Amino acid sequence: GYGMLISVPLLSLAGYWQFAAVLIVMERLGKAIRSPAKDTIVSQATKQVGTGFGFGLQEAMDQIGAIAGPLIFTFFFLFTGGGIKALADYQKAYGLLWIPFLLVMVCVVVAYIKVPSPESLEAPRQTAKEPDRLTRVFWLYTLFTFVTTLGYVNFALLGFHFKARGIMSDAEIPFVYALAMGIDGAAALGFGKFYDILKNKHNSEKGGINILWTIPVLSAIAPLLVFVHSHTFAVLGVLVWGVVMGIHETIMKSVIADITPLKKRGTGYGIFNTSYGLAAFAGSVLMGVLYDISVVLVVGAAIIAQVLAFPIFSLMKKEI
Repeated sequence: GYGMLISVPLLSLAGYWQFAAVLIVMERLGKAIRSPAKDTIVSQATKQVGTGFGFGLQEAMDQIGAIAGPLIFTFFFLFTGGGIKALADYQKAYGLLWIPFLLVMVCVVVAYIKVPSPESLEAPRQTAKEPDRLTRVFWLYTLFTFVTTLGYVNFALLGFHFKARGIMSDAEIPFVYALAMGIDGAAALGFGKFYDILKNKHNSEKGGINILWTIPVLSAIAPLLVFVHSHTFAVLGVLVWGVVMGIHETIMKSVIADITPLKKRGTGYGIFNTSYGLAAFAGSVLMGVLYDISVVLVVGAAIIAQVLAFPIFSLMKKEI
């Protein structure tokens, strides 16, 4: 799963969009392979410090790399001078990413050697009363995340919009993305900690679930700001977009750890990641098609999806 990240520096060799598209799909496939196991391991470790804070800390650390990557492009483009950047400039910038790829592979090997049995990270607990199957709450939650993710506009489309409409320069787009990743990391820690506070307040593993309503609300606000033809509103929209991403990567995963029995957690994360990936894929295709027709349709579709997520959220709360 992590080895398939080689597709990112290999983009330095891509001369045709078809080859680049294959590499991008390959990178996503690698994430699909590693994510269920990674999330299960993290969920086992975070039970010691709080699932919300633990996943928030992981996301904040992850964003260090997410910030550094775009900044490599920003500084490279600034170093090579102004003007419109050609394919060769992007290829050279991607070539620099061989360094972080090799570093991450070293980290994976060291982690495997240090912790060969990750299940030992979670303190023993009573599991006799846990169901041996995934509950109705889990399936309603999966449906909720699918619908709200379906209407979450991805940054590929936002970046294209900024460039195509002349809202931002080539150097500004990765810089703003880096800012969003910084907001992502900060929001992950903040919302993650608040999630744990709500759990403790209600003395329940499912006590923090009310925080989920912020996802459809903020996901509807982001496109309203981004697709206004204004540099200031575009930046604000991307920052809100970053907050939503932080909640996605923290609260969404934390909830899975708290609503699934230990013996079914790996399966739960596998189903969750599959549903999330399918929603992101379908949503990206839909938003791309609608963008070619009208920006208004993109905003409308995003808002409709978020509105539809609310009754599902209510059903899930009722079930709990």
